[in-house]
Amino acid sequence: MNIDFSVRLPTDAHSVPLVRGLLRQALEHLAVPQPVIDEILLALTEACANVVDHVHDQEAYQVDVSITDELCRISVLDDGEGFDPEGVQVLDQPTDAERGRGLVLMRALVDRLQFVQDADGRHRVTFEKRLAAQQPHLRLLQS
Repeated sequence: MNIDFSVRLPTDAHSVPLVRGLLRQALEHLAVPQPVIDEILLALTEACANVVDHVHDQEAYQVDVSITDELCRISVLDDGEGFDPEGVQVLDQPTDAERGRGLVLMRALVDRLQFVQDADGRHRVTFEKRLAAQQPHLRLLQS
């Protein structure tokens, strides 16, 4: 079964729990294991929080979700100035800092992470997470 959806959200902090809830419902509907759901939701939270924190002059951003039996693929698009993810200082050791951990978390939580500027000038972060294979519940009946 596949689930695909796209939402356009205001760039405010209230949009993040809204999109998290939508994604949680979809993943739970597909019986994705809870630890995998938690990792995907945390990565989504970080991606959306980065937009909300850094794209002050834009009214909205977009989240595209595609879920198959094997993979969850999410893109977060915005019209902001963007940044060079390779140029961001990555913290090697945990600190008490409240900021600067988003990229580290995202890289640790997902299987593939990509930052690009689309041809239309929009900035896109895309990440993919493999979903654990579901084991069918078979019950053998003996005659």
